[in-house]
Amino acid sequence: MFSNDLCLEKIRNIADACFKLEYWPSHFKSTSTIIIPKPNKDSYNTPKFFCPIVLLNTTDKLIKKVISNRLQFQMAANSFLDLNQLEDIRQWSTIDAGIYLMHLIQAEWLKQCHTSVITFDITQFFPSLNHFFLSICLERASLNTNVRVFFDSYYSGYSTTYFLS
Repeated sequence: MFSNDLCLEKIRNIADACFKLEYWPSHFKSTSTIIIPKPNKDSYNTPKFFCPIVLLNTTDKLIKKVISNRLQFQMAANSFLDLNQLEDIRQWSTIDAGIYLMHLIQAEWLKQCHTSVITFDITQFFPSLNHFFLSICLERASLNTNVRVFFDSYYSGYSTTYFLS
């Protein structure tokens, strides 16, 4: 991910400090959204004729990646990950998900059952996640208190500034 080890070390230090201080800086809680009109429209009187683009802080994204990797390791080490939750987990791929799905389907065929598959993307699940529920999950995953308190800080106080292009 990084070609510069010193840069990676600094990003890790920031992530460590955030956990130690149980704090996510407000600088990382601010985003900018640019609203761009879609070209060649007769009128722009409905929202579907515009394309919002959210600009995120790059350092924030790098630190989140470090935090995500560490949490995945701890969650897997404590057997807290459901094997069905494959997306964005390190060392798991779309091929792994397909193989697992085929295993489930073939197991049902052996029982003379018909199978159906319904898939959906839960990307927008996390912004609406119940933060109290998250805290309980983190506690049950045997994560220490400062990680849980960190996430209380992490999920509060976000703001977005909108710009119309």
